[in-house]
Amino acid sequence: MGLMGSYYASNREMDASEWCIRNKIFVSPISDKKNSNKWYLEIELNGKINRSKESFGKVVIWEKLYEYYLYYYNKYND
Repeated sequence: MGLMGSYYASNREMDASEWCIRNKIFVSPISDKKNSNKWYLEIELNGKINRSKESFGKVVIWEKLYEYYLYYYNKYND
């Protein structure tokens, strides 16, 4: 995985990410162009893209990515 580190998502996290992707909710890690050890998250929802204000280091970026997927899954899944 390189600079982003490695992370093994739980079954619950994988289910949430798959549900979000099927429902056109995308969370993507974006590298900081000035510092390759910093990552942001871009969230695309309803055609709008928002970027996290906070940057994250390796491994933490994955934890936050799945945290967002779980958040949206819990918010919108009926």
